[in-house]
Amino acid sequence: MSTDKRLILVDGSSFLFRAYHAMPDLQTRSGQLTGAVYGVTNMLRKLIKECDPELIAIVYDAKGKTFRHEMYDLYKANRPPAPPELVSQIQYVHDITRAMGLPLICIPGVEADDVIGTLSAQATEIKLDVLVVTGDKDMAQLVNGHVT
Repeated sequence: MSTDKRLILVDGSSFLFRAYHAMPDLQTRSGQLTGAVYGVTNMLRKLIKECDPELIAIVYDAKGKTFRHEMYDLYKANRPPAPPELVSQIQYVHDITRAMGLPLICIPGVEADDVIGTLSAQATEIKLDVLVVTGDKDMAQLVNGHVT
């Protein structure tokens, strides 16, 4: 039996990277890049307009290494660091997320994917339907009778 409510979990880090690579190099008069901020803001606004969520959380990767790095030193060793042009926009994206009144989850030492997986499992236990919004194909493993 499912409840009438649905939890929407947004992979904010996925949104951030997607917006960064899709948007032009928009910037303020002082030169601060804002393309990713603009893109994420518009994606969140569209999602809210289309889904009108009662329960929603935007989950971002925390800065620094995760528990997976402690388990395996070479975890993501071949992945280049995020470009400084993207990094300079992260705090603004977090600020906008909060200003929109959206719960922001960012847990040090844990990737957004793991947080979303945990919250999805917890929601499933209480028979709450979940919509995971991400571009990460690995997240398809979460799909079940309650998770889309």
